[in-house]
Amino acid sequence: MVLMGAIIGAHGIKGEVKVKSFAGAPKAIASYGPLSDAKGRSFALSVTGRASPGKNGAGQDVLIARIAGIGDRNAAEALKGVELFVARDRLPKIADEEEFYLADLIGLSVLDSQGTDLGRVVAVENYGAGDVISVDGGAQGAFDVAFTKALVPVVDVAGGKIGLDLPVDFFDRPEGEPEDVVLN
Repeated sequence: MVLMGAIIGAHGIKGEVKVKSFAGAPKAIASYGPLSDAKGRSFALSVTGRASPGKNGAGQDVLIARIAGIGDRNAAEALKGVELFVARDRLPKIADEEEFYLADLIGLSVLDSQGTDLGRVVAVENYGAGDVISVDGGAQGAFDVAFTKALVPVVDVAGGKIGLDLPVDFFDRPEGEPEDVVLN
């Protein structure tokens, strides 16, 4: 399942919701058919408009939508925070080898520039400043790396791997930092 959006609140009194779309073209979120939440509930979404952008154009990917069966503000408000997913096989095929879905990175082997195995991609997150790849399963333990062309120059989905070009001191601990901190 691929995360396509999230319901961020109610809009008006007739059951419309605000949806933050993660689709390349925000309105395309409704074109994949019914979306599902983590519990398996189905949501038939129809976009009715776009939310007014906030300061500096923020919120351009926020849509106003109707969900079948939701007819009032209380029902719409109850959906706040629901994440909307689509099955990976319902997404369009990608023809360009330089493009891929972030979900396709999960499970890929991670190698450094010398070919040393660093583990596998376990997640791709975005905390607002850009995508971050989480890696685990290697000898150095779990770590995160910014998903930039400079740090991740090789993405070979078909080959099942990504290549990192990390600074020499990437895994060094700052002076004075304890090896392991145990919290009671």
